Amino acid sequence: MRSFFYKQKWRLTQRYLCFGLIVMLFSGAQKQDLLPKGDPDNGGLATPEGFETLVVADSTGLARHIVVNENGDIYIKLRYFGKGQQGGTVALRDTNRDGKADIIKNFGNYPDQSSLANGITIRNGYLYFSSSLFVYRSKLIPGQLLPDSTVEVILKDDHEHGTHWHITKPMAFDDKGNMYVPFGAPSDACQDMLNLPGGKPGRSGLNPCPDLEKHGGIWKFSADKLNQTQADGSLFATGLRSILGMRWNYAEQNLYAVVHGRDNLRRLFPDIYSSWQSAVLPAEEFVKVTQGTNLGWPYYYFDQMKGKKILNPEYGGDGKKEAEGAKYQNPIIGFPGHWAPNDMLFYTGNQFPERYKNGAFIAFHGSTNRAPYPQAGYFVCFVPWVNGKFSEKWEVFADGFAGMDPIINVSDAKARPMGLAQGPDGSLYISDSKKGKIWRVMFKGNKQSFGASQLAAMEKHKLLGNIRTPDVVKDNLDKDTKLAGEKIYSTYCTPCHQSNGLGDGSRFPPLVNSEWVTEDKRKLIQAVANGLEGPIEVLGKPYNDLMPKHDFITPEEMAQLLTYVRQQFGNMPDRVSVEEVNRVLKK
Repeated sequence: MRSFFYKQKWRLTQRYLCFGLIVMLFSGAQKQDLLPKGDPDNGGLATPEGFETLVVADSTGLARHIVVNENGDIYIKLRYFGKGQQGGTVALRDTNRDGKADIIKNFGNYPDQSSLANGITIRNGYLYFSSSLFVYRSKLIPGQLLPDSTVEVILKDDHEHGTHWHITKPMAFDDKGNMYVPFGAPSDACQDMLNLPGGKPGRSGLNPCPDLEKHGGIWKFSADKLNQTQADGSLFATGLRSILGMRWNYAEQNLYAVVHGRDNLRRLFPDIYSSWQSAVLPAEEFVKVTQGTNLGWPYYYFDQMKGKKILNPEYGGDGKKEAEGAKYQNPIIGFPGHWAPNDMLFYTGNQFPERYKNGAFIAFHGSTNRAPYPQAGYFVCFVPWVNGKFSEKWEVFADGFAGMDPIINVSDAKARPMGLAQGPDGSLYISDSKKGKIWRVMFKGNKQSFGASQLAAMEKHKLLGNIRTPDVVKDNLDKDTKLAGEKIYSTYCTPCHQSNGLGDGSRFPPLVNSEWVTEDKRKLIQAVANGLEGPIEVLGKPYNDLMPKHDFITPEEMAQLLTYVRQQFGNMPDRVSVEEVNRVLKK
């Protein structure tokens, strides 16, 4: 009798278990059915099998960072406040749940109108967003797409800024009421960029570096106090040159960042670094940031191939010297140089397979200064969270943004991934900075069977030109260059203005048909010899960056260079002579 009872009980238990499993599977299927269909071409992207991608909006403007509200509304920070974009922020809403935004509204008219913008997030019912010099917030109104028109200033950068190098203000928030904001450094290695000693650029870095007093680090502030300046905050971490992607990891209660390495190794030190070394070094760093973290800028950089901190040449380094580099913190991962990691996101949703839980997505905006080698980056990677820490191995998650391979000039790329956000249903959103395309990546496959085969297919993308390490000889685009002026241009000018002379569409202006190229030769010679600092206008568009002096170039080289520039990019038949260069330089 007792045996019969236990058998009946076990059969009943089995039925309940089976019923529960069916309910769970059906519930999962229902959730997937609620997701919109991906685009037939997967939004033009390559993602692991089982994922589908759709384009939410195609041309929102020069999009930077992005955030998604709990009701699915999307907010995008544009590059500029205004500048023909009808407001510095864009709000998007999908009213018919097809995944496509059918309401798109620009809003916002704030101080600091011309400055580069980056950060945007939602916290405690407020939309926080930033520019180069300010962190703002506006109250979100339940049920309404646009926030309250009242704009509060949380933080103002009250420094004197001669240029706009690395001073944008992305922000991260912990759960204790603190806000973390980086103040980027205005140079490669703490040089005086306009009055460099020794007649050659970058031969000496200031030691100790005065920039570290107010730049090159992360400061901690109150998340709710209004009208703060840097003096109201406290230094949290230092030795960090430039940060655009930064997040608080709530699961671990720590801050993480992706840090841009320095530039111009070949241009400033052609006797130490080859073009190939300058293209792949130094590393872009994925780092854990705690109170007192010091990554060693400006004295050291991380060489991802050696796995060590290397002394910067401005401080006596030769590309090999380690000196005291071991006392500075190494990154979790050192990515190849100039990939420009511009955002990161910790995945906390349940839509994706379990292996993505708590891992980090990183958006690489793509290089501008790898010439004479192809540009690189332009994809989204994933770093798994394994046994309570981040893996030292990374994976390609989404590729194809550039629409071409290899990428010779940054202007050739169709799109550049910029910002990352997680939707309330666990979808991943990616923004593009060129035209403002917004992608939504969803998982529609089988979570239980997802694994090695899907990941192996994406691993093949590491062999593509925008990701793999370039071959020293075969990938050198200058190996057949014969014109002396073109070679000089490739060494000193291509990193900013690109080999096609179109600039990067962002910081560095175009040379093609530019009035600076086609008009008075004296103006062109003076600009190259003496450098430029502060706001200028090129072809009707404002720029505000710094071009260092190139007075170390001999008059003969400058004449060859400017002849090439005028003929190649200005369609000017005349030459720039050595005599013309000397006349301008002697004045």
